[in-house]
Amino acid sequence: MRLIQLSEIDSSMIDLVGGKAAGLGAMVRAGERVPDGFCLTVESYRSRRLPERELIDAYERLGGGRVAVRSSATAEDLPAASFAGQQDTYLDVEGAGPLVEAVRSCWDSLYTERAVAYRAAAGIDDAAMAVVVQRMIDPAVAGVLFTAHPITGCRAEMVVDAAPGLGTSVVDGTVVPDHYVIRHDAPAAPDGAGCLGRDQLEGLRQAGRRLQELFGSPQDVEWAIDADGTLWLLQSRPITTLFPAPPDTGDTRLYLEFGHLQGMLRPTTPMGVSLLKLGAGMWFEAVGARVDPRDPLPRLVPIGGRLYYDLTDFVRNAAMRRRLRTSLQVYGPRVQGAVERVLDDPRFAPRRGLPFRPRSVVKVTARLAPAAVAGLARSLARPATARARAYRAVAEIRRRTAPPSTSATPAERLRWVIEDSHRAVMSPDMMGLVWPLTAGILAGAAPSWLLDGVASEEELDVVLGGMPHNVTTEMDLALWRIAVNARAHRDLFLGSPPEELATRHLQGELPDIGMSGFLDRYGMRAAAEIDVGMPRWAEDPAPLFATIANYLRVDDPEQAPDRRFGRAAERAERMVETLSRRARRARPVRGRLATFFMRRSRELTGLREIGKFAWLPAIQAARRQLLLIGDDLVSGGLLERADDIMFLDLFEARAAVHDRADHRGLVAARRGEYERELRRPTVPGALLSDGTDVEALAPRGPVEAGVLTGMAGAAGRATGRARVIRDPAGAYIEPGEILVAPTTDPGWTPLFLTTAGLVTETGSPVAHGPTVAREYGIPAVICVRDATREIETGQLITIDGAAGTVRIEENP
Repeated sequence: MRLIQLSEIDSSMIDLVGGKAAGLGAMVRAGERVPDGFCLTVESYRSRRLPERELIDAYERLGGGRVAVRSSATAEDLPAASFAGQQDTYLDVEGAGPLVEAVRSCWDSLYTERAVAYRAAAGIDDAAMAVVVQRMIDPAVAGVLFTAHPITGCRAEMVVDAAPGLGTSVVDGTVVPDHYVIRHDAPAAPDGAGCLGRDQLEGLRQAGRRLQELFGSPQDVEWAIDADGTLWLLQSRPITTLFPAPPDTGDTRLYLEFGHLQGMLRPTTPMGVSLLKLGAGMWFEAVGARVDPRDPLPRLVPIGGRLYYDLTDFVRNAAMRRRLRTSLQVYGPRVQGAVERVLDDPRFAPRRGLPFRPRSVVKVTARLAPAAVAGLARSLARPATARARAYRAVAEIRRRTAPPSTSATPAERLRWVIEDSHRAVMSPDMMGLVWPLTAGILAGAAPSWLLDGVASEEELDVVLGGMPHNVTTEMDLALWRIAVNARAHRDLFLGSPPEELATRHLQGELPDIGMSGFLDRYGMRAAAEIDVGMPRWAEDPAPLFATIANYLRVDDPEQAPDRRFGRAAERAERMVETLSRRARRARPVRGRLATFFMRRSRELTGLREIGKFAWLPAIQAARRQLLLIGDDLVSGGLLERADDIMFLDLFEARAAVHDRADHRGLVAARRGEYERELRRPTVPGALLSDGTDVEALAPRGPVEAGVLTGMAGAAGRATGRARVIRDPAGAYIEPGEILVAPTTDPGWTPLFLTTAGLVTETGSPVAHGPTVAREYGIPAVICVRDATREIETGQLITIDGAAGTVRIEENP
């Protein structure tokens, strides 16, 4: 079929007619007013033979005269990619010759540089081109209608941009259009003079509601109103840039994204969320709290695969809302400011009642308080003994995380994952590990209060440099030692792709540089490692070989990571002595206390990473069992790949194992959504239940030219070439470059050993990235909005970790 009328097209025919024509056909079938026309299908494009006679005959049956010739690619107007303006449209085409030429030009536009780049960015490998031919409308006014606010994400609002004449002037940005914001649930009322009246806006509002219901998602609609006042719908496609909306609870809710506190902005797999909730529920049960087995942590809500916390009940509590401003400092100024704006919203006015059961809090406190007091006191009194206790706890947790035998059935493996995989690590005090860890955090925070007015934040940051006893730092330095061993084979490790080196290592074909021993201890780690769906380094050590290649490029002995770390430790010890003398002169009692806590901080604060480190063996063991279950489901024809099980939750996996439920369709849909979300460049820090990105409501303040403002992460200044990296897997960074990233977690930290500084778009002063940066003595600026887009690889930048600024010195 090479030619087809729009009235004969339905939405299932997208592979034949392309996205634009499929949308137009669906609108025609739904009774919407669409200009008459036809589609030249992809069959002609693929054959590279244009049926000129059929095309001209169809044009003449349409009445001849002026027509619009519009591209309709198979990868166009999709939920994940709009291709707005990427392929060509030709208006006011008249006559057989110009029509044929316009169709050929539409075909050619599929492979323009911009269209190819767009497809690559959207992860689309192939596409074909159909062409729509429609009668031209002579509009008195035209424009674009968004059925959700494209900037704030609010699903309760529509946005209309309109201008006299053809709508291309609005789409192309060549005019300043009239701008209207209207509510979904209220009759439209224009503000002041404009090219649209009340009735016209109301017609657009109603059309927008119909189209959103027809297509099942917020729509970007092109429209025109002719001289007779008739509304014509020219196109409807999904708004692809919107962040997914939270679940509809029938109430206005506030959700706070907290993945970035763990240095994680990539989506979490459904199994990852399910296992996180399982582990949290196990801990709450262990301390005496009541939990719902179907959803042990209901306030933890996955939205777009990211982990959000429902803060609504705390915001609506009169006593707690007063303390939120202080407690949210850890989230950074943007999120803190967003929540402060919500406090003035009447929908979040205080209500009676507490956001938790007082009886449960009393019960948990009574159970934990005695052990907490004793554990903290012992840790501060005898830090070396406390550290030894923490390391013994890690070893014991690992020993007790014993998976079932190799002969276990899938049902037995799943039972172990659900009932036993987290039992050891989720004991109330993690076998005594929690109290040394907590003591270290308190000891690290106390000097800031005790030395207020005596020591600067930059000086206190120096005290935290070169911090010993941090498992992540120890891991990074162990990897550096492996790189030293690899120097004897420098050409091999620098000249081979990391993926090839990983394969050869797993096959036992590489020289022994100590990688096997490293993976025995650290192989359960990875980027985004709290997600059981993520492959571990033991499965895929390619990122480690990429980092080793980076280390092999360090030519200056003084820039060797172990020496840099040693210098940071020496500066820290000198600073402790300096501040101790200064504080004792200024405030004798406080000075002695501050000195005590600075010393204890040097002995205990490094343990802050050990809690998650102790948890990772349970996640790794659960992952191995789930993959074995996945293998069985593949053999039974219930999954396509073993790791498809990571796109189910535990209850769905149970249905597959026990009831042989076929989840292949569900998995395919979730995997597609997950891969689309991986490409999302930004994630809202604070989100309302109607989809509003609260940060987007705030006007940007005055900004100095060439300066990006964020938040202090680690003190110090550095100037160097920027290296923008969005994923640490296979990342390449030259010694002395400044790492610019969306966020960082322990999977990123091996890169820190050769970087001159760190810039991230999100984060918290207590998150992994800035903490490890302080320990290495490198400056860090966090919470720099759009840093990975505003800064380009190769630009010379200067970062000030104390002031929280990034200055762009020159273009690349």
